[in-house]
Order: sequence, then structure tokens, then C-alpha cells
Amino acid sequence: MRKQQLLIDGQWVKASNGALGEVKNPATGEIIAQASLAATEDIKKAIEAAGCAFPGWAELSPAERGAYLRAAGEKVMERHKEIGALMTEEQGKPLLEAQGEVKKAALALRYYAEEGERVYGRIIANAERDIESRVVYQPIGPAAAITPWNYPVELLAWKICGALAAGCTMVAKPPSLTPLSPFAFMKCLVDAGIPPGVINGINGPGSKVGRQLIENPIIKKMAFTGSTEVGRLISTDCGPLMKKASLELGGHCPMIISRNCDLEAAVEGAVRRSFRNMGQICISINRIYVDQVIHDRFVEKCVAAAKKLKIGHGLLTVPCDLGCMANAEGLAKTKEHIADAISKGANVACGGQKPEGKEFAKGFFFEPTILTNVNHQMKVMTEETFGPVVGVMAFDDLNEAIALANDTPYGLAAYGFTDNLDEADKLAREIHAGNVAINNVDAGVMNAPYGGWKDSGRGCEHGPEGLMEYLEAKHVRVRYLHSDR
Repeated sequence: MRKQQLLIDGQWVKASNGALGEVKNPATGEIIAQASLAATEDIKKAIEAAGCAFPGWAELSPAERGAYLRAAGEKVMERHKEIGALMTEEQGKPLLEAQGEVKKAALALRYYAEEGERVYGRIIANAERDIESRVVYQPIGPAAAITPWNYPVELLAWKICGALAAGCTMVAKPPSLTPLSPFAFMKCLVDAGIPPGVINGINGPGSKVGRQLIENPIIKKMAFTGSTEVGRLISTDCGPLMKKASLELGGHCPMIISRNCDLEAAVEGAVRRSFRNMGQICISINRIYVDQVIHDRFVEKCVAAAKKLKIGHGLLTVPCDLGCMANAEGLAKTKEHIADAISKGANVACGGQKPEGKEFAKGFFFEPTILTNVNHQMKVMTEETFGPVVGVMAFDDLNEAIALANDTPYGLAAYGFTDNLDEADKLAREIHAGNVAINNVDAGVMNAPYGGWKDSGRGCEHGPEGLMEYLEAKHVRVRYLHSDR
């Protein structure tokens, strides 16, 4: 059986107490690997390794650090098929989708290899002619990352790439549910020659590992993607320590569809972003508001498109549109939200059950589900399901739709479809979210900031803003002493 070790100071090591956790295939329930669970001493060693490596890594020029990141990106591309297969086996998403995720991680390495060279300071004129002010940016110090299981490689890459390009070292805690592909990604960095201690990987329960990462004074910055509940705890714990934290948290993303839209494009986007990765995406569409004039046609077309989605075992059915959900808890919550909606008057337009067939008997499979006749008294319209369920609700007026979209404590992403320029501008300006996509459902791109409003987080990833999360501004005021003056 495969054994996954920890990465500490450039070495692959077992947990000092020999503790192991099981890694299961969610499509079959089979145990596919055992992963070392870091003991307290292991976590301390990883943090100390990052601390020792920081001065040397920070002193390198951005170009020198970029060369390492480019080399790592090449390694990731060379191995994207095998890393993707690991991800499918432990997480459940279709193979081609998993391999595409790994390619995006390679893109992140290449992007930040270049973006690190574009950290510009500035010169500020002073009132006195012999004094000037310089603003420079320097790495904050060793950083730590805690990442989730839904995109186990890509979300880790966002944090590692920004940190390393800025000159920070890192201790990464990948998800215990899906540790294999993240560690395979980190191995690409090690094999690319990145110095020992610059990147360290430890596995174990977030409550244990996270606590040590936050409390250890060597770690100067926390980066977290996960639930709002855990994000609040991290923020609370970092506050008294004056420790910087960037938090990409939960969402409950709305989609508004005007009668003036390209209906076919809206349907295609709605089905893709509602059900991709079985709805296990922070920026999944959870609730759709459709102009009443086109509501029935939209639902009819969405149901037809959803029924065409091919569900399969990610490794055995290639290609397929949907795999299985990653764990039993997520499946149970999905069923709970559907039952709650039905009890309050919702109708199941399609889905709502486990697909038939012996190949689906053991895994966490579920049909993509569309609910109609929904309202904001239902959990599916007010809480993040994180499963393959979406509610569709009619509206009379665009102002009403925007008010419904903003009726949430979350503000990660939102979507709108309209061919009316005034409506597009209104949606973009008035929806309360950090990312608004109009006439498309790709709310995040690597070279633009990605972050949430309200309870959906703090700080940004992607773009130069993602790099700045790992830098501190310094003002240097210099007086020039000219002997001839």
C-alpha cells in the first residue's frame, strides 16, 4: 500500500510517533494509501526549518527565485497526468478535470515566477530638497498555508507560489482527506532544486496543526481556504498575536438571468458552474434568479442539459462530466438541504437521488439536482450546500433580483447574464461580491485579484494583489549630506 511521508527541511520522513491516517477512494470506499500524521515535534521541526531557510531565500533576487519556480512548473507539467490520477483516486473528480487542475498549478508557478520581478517600490519627494523617501517591499517572513480537499493542488499552489515569489518560506498543511496529490505537487518543487526548508509539508488534523502554526512566533503569516466558521477561529486566534492572515472562505453564490440574455449561453453556464466538481466549489452557483418571462423555458432547458451530464468513476469512465462527492458528510448535507426545501414546498425538477447502477453502489454519487418553487425560507437558498444542488426562483424586477442576491452574509462570487449594457453595469456595480462575472461563469483568473467580501473572507489571491499578501511595506527616508552645500 502507498505510504505518504512528511516533507521537512528537504527530507521525506515518517511521523516521529509513527502515526498514520487512512486515505480512501470516495468512489469505492477502498483504502488506497496511508499518510503520516505529524506529531507535535514534527510540526515544530517544519516551522523551524522554514525559519532557518528564510534569510537565504529572501536574499535571493526575484529573478533567482523565479528560476526555481519556472523549473518547478516544468516538473508539474511533466507529471500532471500522474498527479491528476492521484487526485481523482482520492478526491473523486473526473480524471481530465483533475489533470486540468494540475496544469493550472503549473500556470500559477510560471505566473508568479514573473510577477515576483514586478514588485516595484517608489520615490516620494519631500519638502526639503536634500531629503527623499523610498518605499520598498520586503517579505513578511515564514508563512503557513492550510488548504481544502475540493481543489487540493490548485488552491495549495496559489499560496505557495505567492509566498515563494515574494521571498517567504512556507509550511503547508494539505487536507487530510486528500493529501496524496498535494504532496506530489510539493515533490515537484523539491525535485526542481528549491533549497531545503523553503517548502515544508505536514499532514494531520487542522485543529492540531493549525493551532501550532498560529501560536508559533516564527510563522508571520497564515493563509487559509475553507469554511467561514474555521476562518473566524483563525482570525480570532491571529488577532492577539498581530499575525497577518488571508482567508478565502465560504460562499453562497447567486446567478441573475435577465430576459435580455442569450438563453442558451445562460443555460450552459448555469449547468456548468452549478454542478462542476459535484458543486464542491466555493464559487459554485447555489441559487439562480430568472426573469419570470423566461423562467419556464430556462428551467426546461436546464433540466434537459443536466440530464445529459455523464456521471462516472473518475478513473474508469473517461471522459465523464461528474464524478462522486468527496465524503459522506457532504452527501448527507446535500440530502438534508433537498429534504428541507421539499418540506417547505419546493419541487424537484430533476435529480434528487443516487444514480442507478452497481457502479454507483459504494461511492458518494448523487444526481445533479434542480429545485423550483423555492424561496429564502429554505436552506438551499440561504446556506452553502457544497453539493450538486441549485434552486431556481423567478423575479419580476431586476432590483428585486439584486436585493435577493445580496440577501446573504456571503460575498465571494456572483454571476449575471444579460445582453443589455445598462443591466450589465448595474449588476456589476450593485451586487455585493468580490468577484462578479457577466455573461460567463469563470469568476477567477490568475492575473486578477480573487477574494471575498463580508463573511467570504479577507485578503486576495491571484494577481499582484496575491503577491502583496506576503510583503510588508517599508518607508526609508534619506537625507543626503552634500559637503559642498
